[in-house]
Amino acid sequence: MKVTHEIAPFYQSNSNVLILGSIPSPKSREQGFYYGHPQNRFWPVLANVFEEAVPITIEDRQNFLKRHRIALWDVLSSCEIEGASDSSIKEPSINDITLILHNTKVNKIFVTGKTAYNLYHKYIFPKVNIEATYLPSPSPANAKMTKESLTFEYQKIKL
Repeated sequence: MKVTHEIAPFYQSNSNVLILGSIPSPKSREQGFYYGHPQNRFWPVLANVFEEAVPITIEDRQNFLKRHRIALWDVLSSCEIEGASDSSIKEPSINDITLILHNTKVNKIFVTGKTAYNLYHKYIFPKVNIEATYLPSPSPANAKMTKESLTFEYQKIKL
């Protein structure tokens, strides 16, 4: 199924960290914001990292991101994908992250999941020459990673 990214990048002029996923899941597209699947561990893990309550509403999540100067977007602007399975991605079109880089203070880029990380290095890194740090996918499909091990890995965001 052809999917086009319809969620705007989220950032503030003082954002200093950019976290990129691959492309929003069907549930995230339905909600209109990032990491919207109730079983995705992104928000609980970030809450653990920053020792805060888990943000539930989109407004709470946006305020959380603002407080911690985190920008969110995705590597892909469109692709062929089956459901939310990154391993099924074909015909990728890439987002131009310079939009965020030129309008923020981003000095660290993190990419969630191997597919997004590989796509970043293939298509985006040659244009921006900024190394990205890999973070394991918080998706429930990545069952080998516990919430605790994800929290440990995501601590890199704070350093």
